[in-house]
Amino acid sequence: MIGIVIPAHDEAAHIAIAVEAAMRATAHPALAGEPVQVLVVLDDCADATGAIAAAHGARTLALQARNVGIARAAGAEALIDAGARWLAFTDADTRVSPDWLAAQLALQADAVCGAVGVEDWSAHAACADALRAHFAHHYTDADGHAHVHGANLGVSAEAYRRAGGFAPLACGEDVALVRALQTCGARIAWSAQPRVVTSARTDARARGGFGDTLLAMAAGLVPAVLPLVADA
Repeated sequence: MIGIVIPAHDEAAHIAIAVEAAMRATAHPALAGEPVQVLVVLDDCADATGAIAAAHGARTLALQARNVGIARAAGAEALIDAGARWLAFTDADTRVSPDWLAAQLALQADAVCGAVGVEDWSAHAACADALRAHFAHHYTDADGHAHVHGANLGVSAEAYRRAGGFAPLACGEDVALVRALQTCGARIAWSAQPRVVTSARTDARARGGFGDTLLAMAAGLVPAVLPLVADA
């Protein structure tokens, strides 16, 4: 079985699109009918995120951590306990491509670090064109990149367990896991083949995360450095 984990905190405005896309990915013919479970981890949700996710076919798991590392870890453990051999992670404001899972598995690695794309920059109305160009110039959307995104990450259950799983970090839990995988000698594919489109939202959920980095870029406060792991 394959598992997809989507952590969410009050994401009623986005979760339907995220789950619908994940469900389409579960039906890709290259998976040859292997069962896939989509699990939305409801982290201290006070809105309709859970009901919407369930209505679109996802399982839900509720907790009150307000911590994305804890949420991803809880989802991973639940799916491993259910028999998952491969864990794929994305975010509630992200739309994965129909061949996302198939592309991860086709790389035949212990873990896959994928790239992200942004289609709609309108949330940054004052500088949308400039920010789009800035992102395109500084971001490597190609095989061999060194970016790590929780919105586009896959790992075998065996390698995940060997690396110790996600740390209880409010941000950077994805980078910490990949570093642990590297330490364990895992075969990591740094690939642009598994495609996702994520949000350029201005109500960033995690300090230091992707949305927060875009805000900093837009404000011109810090250099354009997106989450990556050195020595990949």
